[in-house]
Amino acid sequence: MSPLKTKKEAEKILSRLKKLFPDAGMILRYSNNWELLVAVMLSAQCTDKKVNEVTKQLFKTYKKLNQYAKANIYELEQSVHQTGFYKQKARRIKGSAQMIRDVFNGEVPRTMEEMLALPGVARKTANVVLGNAYGVVEGIAVDTHVKRFVKRFGFSQHTGPEKIEQDLMKLFPKKEWFRLTYLMIEFGRKYCPARSHDHAECKGLLGL
Repeated sequence: MSPLKTKKEAEKILSRLKKLFPDAGMILRYSNNWELLVAVMLSAQCTDKKVNEVTKQLFKTYKKLNQYAKANIYELEQSVHQTGFYKQKARRIKGSAQMIRDVFNGEVPRTMEEMLALPGVARKTANVVLGNAYGVVEGIAVDTHVKRFVKRFGFSQHTGPEKIEQDLMKLFPKKEWFRLTYLMIEFGRKYCPARSHDHAECKGLLGL
């Protein structure tokens, strides 16, 4: 692992990432805040490309929140099967739909505390949904790409997403938190994938 970065070093790397990916952002497809939440929940341990393939049909089959809340769990499982961990994901989606309908008046919550009350929703999902749905930024979404970036380039010595998030929040100004996730994800996808490769190019692109 690289030596831990200072705020000044982090600022330089952020500047490089912005130049590399000026249009970095959400690539999951959705038409409302509930569909956004569903897509993000399905993206756990699954590529965004595959999620978009699955939700293309899913969102045609289930058009309203209440349809998810009342869904036959077996049929919902089959609809999300290709995203992996489908039994768990289907249960969480149905449970969240019921809770949003019954507790939150049919609206996806607007606060971190309320988001975390939903079945299976941790800070990563909450950060993504709050930021994209409402422009509410309370933290930094830490997914597998972000974890790998952080470990490789010395932004944190921790492995747990919440501790990594805390380290990143200390290194970067709040105005950059929302975009930071997508910049790291794009770098991982394009230049620094999980498979074995020469990291010299990765470092060079970041000025390291």
